[in-house]
Amino acid sequence: MQALYWDGHQLQLREIYPEPQVQDNRALVRVRLAGICSTDRQILQGYLGFTGVPGHEFVGEVVAGPPALLRKRVVGEINFACGTCDWCQQQLRRHCANRQVMGILNADGSFAEYMSVPVDNLHEVPENVSDNAAVFTEPLAAAFEILEQIHLKPGAETVVLGDGKLGLLCAQVLHFAGARVTVVGKHEKKLALLRQLGMRAVMHADWHPPPAEIAVEATGTTDGLAQAISIVRPRGTLVLKSTVAQAHTLSLAPLVINEVTVIGSRCGPFPPALQALAQGQLSVTPLIDTIYPLTEGLAAVEYAVQPGVLKVLLRP
Repeated sequence: MQALYWDGHQLQLREIYPEPQVQDNRALVRVRLAGICSTDRQILQGYLGFTGVPGHEFVGEVVAGPPALLRKRVVGEINFACGTCDWCQQQLRRHCANRQVMGILNADGSFAEYMSVPVDNLHEVPENVSDNAAVFTEPLAAAFEILEQIHLKPGAETVVLGDGKLGLLCAQVLHFAGARVTVVGKHEKKLALLRQLGMRAVMHADWHPPPAEIAVEATGTTDGLAQAISIVRPRGTLVLKSTVAQAHTLSLAPLVINEVTVIGSRCGPFPPALQALAQGQLSVTPLIDTIYPLTEGLAAVEYAVQPGVLKVLLRP
């Protein structure tokens, strides 16, 4: 099969790459679409020392595995848990001490024609959800994780820093849940999409922030955390979404002085994300910039990291 392969130094298109073997409790999934995200960019900058096939956002079709799943369209959670460690026994499978993470840690990902995924990680896609929408399920679930972690009061003054794909999804989820959302970004085209949905969206250079009850840091940059800390009101909440390969250097004293609650927020629940897509509660397909064939994957990744580019997809 064809696959994009990262050897730790260079991304390559491999025309012949071993097709995954179906093992116990796994399914073979033919990838229909895969999304390129900022974490993939960090992988290619050395994040976690990963080597293998990157990619963890996908929609696909089961071609081998349990009969009940055959020919079903599916999306998949990215953390492959052992099921037996202490964290798994406490229903914290995404924090499994022995986990593999799709396209990120010791497991090949979705930038390939086929992938092997644990059956327990798969979720069937509702019939009325298109492939173009379903491929957003994983990052949308990460946005919904915020609602699992904090008590969001109606009308809570909330600022989302960053107008990347994840920031745009977090803003929509928080807006849908009743927060008063302001998104701060650097790309007018992206911010205009949120204004059409009824949110306040401002350019960073024009922004004069009042203290925020909730700040979501989704800039994907090393200075985003310092910016986020500076805007949280006393006893407010700071939600961290960025994973950045570079080290951070900043003072944490304001967090102590202002008694700010800091929440790391990573992966999230797939069912509410799929339900929101099925019910048309959120708008995700306007975030698609372009779709490249997998054979042009190197060009796709190069394009995806350009400033202002929205979601870039790969089609094997």
